[in-house]
Amino acid sequence: MTAPIAGGVDCDLHPAVPHLTSLLPYMNDYWRDQVTTRGMTDLLSQSYPTNSPITGRADWRPAKGKPGESVDDLLKHALAPFQTAFGILNPLYGVQLVFSEDMADAFCRALNDWLVKEWLDKDARLRGSIVIPAQSIEKAVAEIERCATDKRFVQVLMLVAGDMPLGKRHYWPIYATCERLGLPIGIHAGSNYHNAPTSVGWGSYHIEDYVAQAQAFQTQMTSLIVEGVFAKYPNLKMVMLESGFTWLPSYLWRLHKFWRGVRMETPWVDRPPIEIVRSNIRFSLQPVDAPPEPETLNRLFDHMQSDELLLFSTDYPHWQFDGDSALPEGLSPDLVRRIMIDNPHATYARLKDSVAKETTP
Repeated sequence: MTAPIAGGVDCDLHPAVPHLTSLLPYMNDYWRDQVTTRGMTDLLSQSYPTNSPITGRADWRPAKGKPGESVDDLLKHALAPFQTAFGILNPLYGVQLVFSEDMADAFCRALNDWLVKEWLDKDARLRGSIVIPAQSIEKAVAEIERCATDKRFVQVLMLVAGDMPLGKRHYWPIYATCERLGLPIGIHAGSNYHNAPTSVGWGSYHIEDYVAQAQAFQTQMTSLIVEGVFAKYPNLKMVMLESGFTWLPSYLWRLHKFWRGVRMETPWVDRPPIEIVRSNIRFSLQPVDAPPEPETLNRLFDHMQSDELLLFSTDYPHWQFDGDSALPEGLSPDLVRRIMIDNPHATYARLKDSVAKETTP
């Protein structure tokens, strides 16, 4: 495998909530009573079915419980092998799936507080993502502002497939808040399943849902660019997590072609889409959806026309690569440093603040 560089940033780690009752200590009396009275025990998502092989690498699965439940296991399996300086935690738990705005708000709040006490407080290298109830913009903004006072939260987490295209002005107060607070938005593969996961309806098998995630990312990128999100919020960064990236050159070629043809419709898109992507959008490395030949992968990087787009990730504890080969073969040392260190620090402003504090005498 390509050798990692010490001091990198893992931008996509997944701590597992053992069960819904694990969040009870972080809920108020009303919601603790609701969970107990209703007999609610867990919130599972079809995006990450527990027993699916890719949900947990075989040697990362504990004897009991869910993969990713243990802080010590995450440190041993994900941070230590790559000599990682910072690991960004993205909890993928079903708190965003419920329809009730009040319930989603209470569950997201509990999840964020759980992340602080059960994970961030356990190791100084860990950083968190703020999970928000996107069903309610008012409550989502309030939760961002509440959690942002803890500088260990370095981004806001949303799902790629929700109730509507992410470029819609409905979501703009979230983007305004994130830009003001210097928080990127991580858009992760997954769905709240309020709508079918494909553009033509519901499939029959998990593989259909899984493969359709790339289409969802393309659709959302088109919406974000064409609706003018980055014209309105030029300093906002968005990170596409588990999106893949080999589709990017052909997608951008197609978007650029049609933008030129009908640009009169969207005059606020005043520069080519590829320039907007280079300045405002980043992509996690795993899963690498490229052929295994190094020359093919490097030719793809040439087509992407930028070495600033990719951010290192292991996707722990999910199984997207063999052994510890999170870095594909054939990457140059300069590109590895970009992916592991330079690009994440340029994306996550709060990581730079952490490094500055550590180096200040």
